[in-house]
Amino acid sequence: MELDEQIVLVTGGARGVGRAVSRAFAAQGARVVVNYYRSAEEAAALVAELGPERAVAVRADVTDAGQVGELFATVREHFGSPVTTVINNALRDYSFNGDARATAESIGWSEFAAQFEGSVRGSLNTIQAAVDDMRVRGWGRIINVGTNLFQNPVVAYHDYTAAKAALLSLTRTCAVDLGPAGVTVNMVSGGLLRTTDASAATPQAVFDQIAASTPLRKVTTPEEFADAVLLFASPWARSITGQNLVVDGGLVMT
Repeated sequence: MELDEQIVLVTGGARGVGRAVSRAFAAQGARVVVNYYRSAEEAAALVAELGPERAVAVRADVTDAGQVGELFATVREHFGSPVTTVINNALRDYSFNGDARATAESIGWSEFAAQFEGSVRGSLNTIQAAVDDMRVRGWGRIINVGTNLFQNPVVAYHDYTAAKAALLSLTRTCAVDLGPAGVTVNMVSGGLLRTTDASAATPQAVFDQIAASTPLRKVTTPEEFADAVLLFASPWARSITGQNLVVDGGLVMT
């Protein structure tokens, strides 16, 4: 399916990486569902920018399966067709501030649980809501947003990294389960991106250190990250599934 034929759900699609991904798909002619939880103003502004014929904002807490079901029903009613492509980007509130992070000695299980709820439960809910229509169509694309921190934990964000590592496992097991139905499931993993709400607390010295450590001598932007998401949704990735593509300027090579 060409990009301009797709109906793309971007969870957490109103801000940061999600906003860049929403814009990237809209620029290719796709219809975009900008999912949000608290960012109503940002979602409305993005839909106004992209055009109401091209985009719709839908509020839902993706950790709540009932709300996710209502989200998918709203999309079908609005566009007259079901979601074809799911981008699992939604993130529980997080700040990438190494100086303020919880350490191995101090972190509690509740912090892990919160991140697992957002990354794993939220993604599972959207996958389960999408898969019946994808099976009927014999085609679907699921792209999960990961991190390079589980290959290179330059800062020990224990809870966030563990949740994203679990999401990679879910990516690969779902790829096995859903492949016979024509559904691919992949992950795109960024490093620290310049700049999102989550990375706004990161000191400039950290950005400089990361840039100096990459072959490209730069920190990846949300827009550059979005390009890789488009790749996995495009016809050029038709035989790629269960993969994790690291997009960080070459900081991590796998």
